[in-house]
Amino acid sequence: MRLASKLTLALVLVMCAVLSLYGYLSVRRERALFEADVRRDEHLIGIALRAAVTETWRRDGLDEALRVLREASEREDGVRFRWVWLDAPAGDRFAPALPAEEIAELSGGAEVFRMQREGDRTGRIYTYAPVAVDPTRVGAIEISESLEEEETYVQASVVNTVTTIIALAALSGLLAMTFGQILVGRPTRRLVDKTRRIGEGDLGGPLLLPQRDELGQIAREINAMCEHLAEARERAARETTARIAALEQLRHADRLTTVGKLASGIAHELGTPLNVVGGRAKMIVRGLPPEEAADSARIIAEQADRMTKIIRHLLDFARRRVAQKAPADVAQIARQTLALLEPLARKRSVTLRLDEAALAPSRAEAEVDAGQMQQVLTNLVMNGMQSMKRGGELTVRVERALARPPADHGGAEGEHIAIRVIDRGDGIAPEHIARIFEPFFTTKDVGEGTGLGLSVSYGIVREHGGWIDVESELGEGSTFTVHLPASGRGGAGPAAGDENAPSPGRGGLAGAAA
Repeated sequence: MRLASKLTLALVLVMCAVLSLYGYLSVRRERALFEADVRRDEHLIGIALRAAVTETWRRDGLDEALRVLREASEREDGVRFRWVWLDAPAGDRFAPALPAEEIAELSGGAEVFRMQREGDRTGRIYTYAPVAVDPTRVGAIEISESLEEEETYVQASVVNTVTTIIALAALSGLLAMTFGQILVGRPTRRLVDKTRRIGEGDLGGPLLLPQRDELGQIAREINAMCEHLAEARERAARETTARIAALEQLRHADRLTTVGKLASGIAHELGTPLNVVGGRAKMIVRGLPPEEAADSARIIAEQADRMTKIIRHLLDFARRRVAQKAPADVAQIARQTLALLEPLARKRSVTLRLDEAALAPSRAEAEVDAGQMQQVLTNLVMNGMQSMKRGGELTVRVERALARPPADHGGAEGEHIAIRVIDRGDGIAPEHIARIFEPFFTTKDVGEGTGLGLSVSYGIVREHGGWIDVESELGEGSTFTVHLPASGRGGAGPAAGDENAPSPGRGGLAGAAA
């Protein structure tokens, strides 16, 4: 039921109740006035008859007095007069119509007024006017009048009252419904329509209600709220854009830092082919037979191509990218990342190993941005190498695993791709584990870290719907586990070193170990 209908119904019910109470009180008042008029009239008649009967009784006797009463009774329509003795036995012609105990006041000389009803509607009104004509007995004139006239009058009053109530209720209901629709129904529908559009994201088109009541005030407040929400939406969009730009700058800065570290290891890789190129070129300059000159030229071309690939792969890693998620083999990304980091690992006497045994024969496929995932693995592997000051073996294990996301991440248990980076370094102190993903927090020596790597990696993994777990023990090493939602598409993956394997980014890193 609509609000206007409810208000109309409530108004009609209240009005009917008030009018009914008013009608009931009016009928009671009319009945009381009618009885008061009857009592007053009978009192006056009693006074007149008492004087006439007393005078006639004393002058002409009882019979003449009774004749006067009979004549008076015949002249009055609906009113009867008769003589009664208070001590007359029941059934006597002079016995009162009412029981003696009800008119006992007559013995004291007081006038008595009583109503005697028969059933709910009929009856008579009795008035007893005492007459002192016999000192030994108490006599009175009994005046009685039928109540039918009163009941007829009351019925007419009731009918008039009910008719008035129905007419007023119908008229009031019609007016209330009409004005309710104009003042409440239509504005309310417009308010509902506006709030529905707000829920759908439409904050435009202000709601204009000309009325200056509570509904108009609500409309103005809704318009003000829409303006504030629109401003907040624009501000949030600007802040989100700025935040994304800042995150991308941080990631690019971290990537460039990593490139600087990789450059020192790759420089050694470039040194060998440069020496070969220089030596072969000098041999050609000194003069060689055509066959040997052609062979030296071929070797020079191969080494130049090798150096070109190394430099291109390094530039691809450093280049700024827009995130583009696509199904990718995470094991292949790990394989290419380790190939890129191999020169740096050799300088630190660290052996990099990729463990894919747990995957066979399935494939670790997930919906990721391959370039960003390579940046995450590069940060984790380099952190592991930096903690292994005495060298050793660092293992990257890729497998499928059932895992439940942490409480702050949310979600149900499901199948994930787990990438575990296991080092045998110094480990992380327990009091530092809770802070290692904070920006600019680092436990490394001065010059070895900026404190951005793990923070950037954590943000990238969260944007991919995953999370990073850390297990560490001082002096024993650490295990960083990246959990990524599995894409659900299994199958045999490409073999290690397969030239047709998918490569991340633009140009990829395939062949970096060449």
